[in-house]
Amino acid sequence: MSQSGSGGDDRDIKAIRDRLSKLDRKLDHAQEGRPVERDAPEGRGEAMGLAFRIATELVAGVFIGALLGWALDKWLGTAPILLIVCLLFGIAGGLLNSIRAAMKMQNTSNRS
Repeated sequence: MSQSGSGGDDRDIKAIRDRLSKLDRKLDHAQEGRPVERDAPEGRGEAMGLAFRIATELVAGVFIGALLGWALDKWLGTAPILLIVCLLFGIAGGLLNSIRAAMKMQNTSNRS
């Protein structure tokens, strides 16, 4: 009968360690040419601010359109017609403002 126990386990552990060391060398070789990238906290904060600005542009347009449509419907007694129309205009305006803000930010970043 063959010997069970530590003989086979030692060979398996050695084979795994050899494979890990080969993989480690390959990773080191692959990463030699890459510069180490660090996220600057200022850049991350600036990006968050820009994202919040775009989101605010969109939400503000929708909110103002809905509010204006609701107020006009109350004043003129036209049920939900003006609410729907102004809401659609608010969505369109919010999207347009968001796109303009994003394009302005992109143009600014391309100049830098």
